[in-house]
Amino acid sequence: MVVCVCNALREKDVRAAARAGHDSPCQAYASLGRRARCGQCVPFAREIIASERATA
Repeated sequence: MVVCVCNALREKDVRAAARAGHDSPCQAYASLGRRARCGQCVPFAREIIASERATA
């Protein structure tokens, strides 16, 4: 599933960044060489990161 249309980031990429220790969408995106642009994806990215952190 695509999380960020502006950056073409997929859910698996955000989950992998969260597992690598990135705690926020900005950190996760930066680890992937991207940054949030329009911001529409940030709430969903936060949910994904929280989900990964809860299962870790």
